[in-house]
Amino acid sequence: MIPIAVVVCVMGGWCTVYLTDTLLRSSSSVKNRYESWLSSNGFTLSPFHIKWHTSIFNRLFARCAHLNPRFLYIWFSAGMMFGILAMFGSVVLLSKTLLQTLSQMMAETPEGSHEQVLQVVVPGVNLPVSQLAYFFIAILVSGVIHEFGHGVAALREQVRLNGFGMFMFVVYPGAFVDLFTTHLNLISPVQQLRIFCAGVWHNFMLCVVALSFLFLLPILLFPLYYTGAGALVTEVVEGSPSSGPRGLFLGDLVTQLEDCTVRGVQDWHDCVQHLSHSPQKGYCVHTAKLQLSWMAGRAFKRLDGTMECCGNNSMTDLCFSYSNNVESKLFACLPVRKTIEASRTCRTNTDCQTDFIPSLCLIPSLENQTRLIRVKHPPQTDMLFVGYPSHLQYSVSLTNFVPRLGFLHPDLPVMMETFCKYLVSLSGALAVVNAVPCFALDGQWMLTAFLEATLSSVIPERNNRELIGFFFLLGGSALLAANVALGLWMVTAR
Repeated sequence: MIPIAVVVCVMGGWCTVYLTDTLLRSSSSVKNRYESWLSSNGFTLSPFHIKWHTSIFNRLFARCAHLNPRFLYIWFSAGMMFGILAMFGSVVLLSKTLLQTLSQMMAETPEGSHEQVLQVVVPGVNLPVSQLAYFFIAILVSGVIHEFGHGVAALREQVRLNGFGMFMFVVYPGAFVDLFTTHLNLISPVQQLRIFCAGVWHNFMLCVVALSFLFLLPILLFPLYYTGAGALVTEVVEGSPSSGPRGLFLGDLVTQLEDCTVRGVQDWHDCVQHLSHSPQKGYCVHTAKLQLSWMAGRAFKRLDGTMECCGNNSMTDLCFSYSNNVESKLFACLPVRKTIEASRTCRTNTDCQTDFIPSLCLIPSLENQTRLIRVKHPPQTDMLFVGYPSHLQYSVSLTNFVPRLGFLHPDLPVMMETFCKYLVSLSGALAVVNAVPCFALDGQWMLTAFLEATLSSVIPERNNRELIGFFFLLGGSALLAANVALGLWMVTAR
């Protein structure tokens, strides 16, 4: 959940702003100057909401709107086609998401939420507090690009731009453009569509740019960082099984998990998944190492039916099972690091008969679902992990990028990757949600202009077209509200 300190800081900050505003407005000596300053600078304050409106960017918008008329006509016409497709596609996507959410609610053990394209995001619940900065900056950038599209498209269609603004509601930032409504109502429905669809079109193109940058990042950073040599450790959770004197440290390069080669972060996750779903592998050990002094103690069953032959408090010994020509299954309590050091993996004794030294395949006798995993991170000694593979997977943060020079920080590519991913997710979500035919969203005006452009000759009465649009908007609003409400319940209540 969200740390109490963060909530206190947010609430305290807003209370301070509100009290300061109230005191300044109630002071007879500074009230007029304060309100004049707010008005001249375009600031508007209300509880948990700050808005800033300005016209200083109007010239920039005008220059962009007259750069290349032919290109801009094609650009915004393509955006209009995309917006119309997105409007209908968003309804299909929200309907599918709603059905998936309902099926998960009815299931006793909900699965497959990661397969949903759209998910409600709640900071501190399914969004790490450590990544809130990425989240809010990506929202702001997506909102600015969205409104920039509206503004340039409006000026190109000879609609006056009164100004551009930004706001903050509680902690969520946003942007807006102020268009001259009279001009907007005078142009044709097709021209209106180009303006209304420009926002979602620019959000989509922002996704394309961010994805392209994400895929080209290894090439762009090649002079400073190299990839393909392994997965570089950038963080280890303190107190986790991966920490400790013989664990992983910041800057270690993981190259192997058992016999599974790790060339990058995706290989790391794939190897962990493979090891977790495969039976525990054994290790070829020379029979000379199986001394009787290491076999003290009698094997006994654990509660889950597996066998144990070492003391419960042993931190260095591990119970191994093996078979020889006389008995089918034996157990030995052996010092794990010394036993498997430089040993190759095996499944049966046959896998170990590759040299002239007699060897047996010793398989760790562990509790169900736990694994012994040998993590190679040269030149350091192998880390031996015993536990659930998922604990290993999520206790370490990794990156594909290895610095070529010592002064380069390994977190820089990670920050760039993470921001691009948030930009793709949030800009895409903004495009989908704004395209929904819903009251107060771009989809409302897109639908109205679309109906005017397509049904004016079929249904001459404007009131009838507006009635059809109203029912479409009612259905779209209900669909979006149901997705948000049920998605929020799934995230917080379960």
